[in-house]
Amino acid sequence: MTTTESDGPMTTEATPQVTAVGPRTLAWQRRRHSAARFWRQYRTHRAGVFGLAALALFALIALTAPLTVGSDVQSVTDAPGGPMESPSARFPLGTDQFGRNLLGLVVWGARVSLLVGLLAAVLSVAIGALIGITAGHFRGWYATVIMRITDWFLVMPTLVLAIALMTVMSRSIGTIILAIGVTTWPTTARLVRAQTLAVESRPYIERAKALGGGHWHIMSRHVLPNVMPLVLAQTTLIISSAILAEATLAFLGLGDPTVVSWGGLLQDAREAGAVSAGKWWYLVPPGVAIAVVALAFTLCGRAVESVLNPKLGVTR
Repeated sequence: MTTTESDGPMTTEATPQVTAVGPRTLAWQRRRHSAARFWRQYRTHRAGVFGLAALALFALIALTAPLTVGSDVQSVTDAPGGPMESPSARFPLGTDQFGRNLLGLVVWGARVSLLVGLLAAVLSVAIGALIGITAGHFRGWYATVIMRITDWFLVMPTLVLAIALMTVMSRSIGTIILAIGVTTWPTTARLVRAQTLAVESRPYIERAKALGGGHWHIMSRHVLPNVMPLVLAQTTLIISSAILAEATLAFLGLGDPTVVSWGGLLQDAREAGAVSAGKWWYLVPPGVAIAVVALAFTLCGRAVESVLNPKLGVTR
């Protein structure tokens, strides 16, 4: 409060108070504004919104599977129907070769397929980002050696490497995630390295080095935040490839026989002779589920790429 005197009566004026905003609060405000701006731009992509809605539906189905179908849907001894019954009111998608409800199996299989796809993609992107950032930062002999190894992985068929790992390791969900993750990282590594080289050529990196910033400080505080949009977009694209890879491995008989997945259902249908017998309901539901989820992740990935890098010119 301040007091002023004039020819008239004495008056008081209120001094506006400015609330200090801490750096952490300011950082969170900027993140919220960035997230809101990202969502506003993402909503303009109809295909991306459709893909996100489809993924939300499949995620809800997978999370509520224990409540909607129950874990006993996998039981072979307590199968409620006969072998490969056609769709009916009791079994909307028919039954498998053991008489189990195919609708329940497809719903339960969403849990495994989505889990493998997500974890394998995270592992793949983490390896690729680590190799790409370090190769772009250190350069020299380290970058030469690590990028030649990356080129070797690029020219080798991913499926062949994954099959080789699956044959020498135990058949489990963890092995599938590891096999997919360690064979699909080279593309991410090359993209992240190119982005890292572009970031480290900027003037503020030279200033940070001149002020005494070490390797870890440069990579974690300056390079990583600038490559994260690329990493995020690459993750959404790799998830669809990981789901397809899991389905392929399961279809080839290299999946975990103790769990139900979409690829495993296709493998069971092939072994039961559903193709030659014309039992289409055994093949179509898991195949359509794989295709829809892979397409949804691809649409989301393209929309994220377009928002983060408008120069790509991705159609809406």
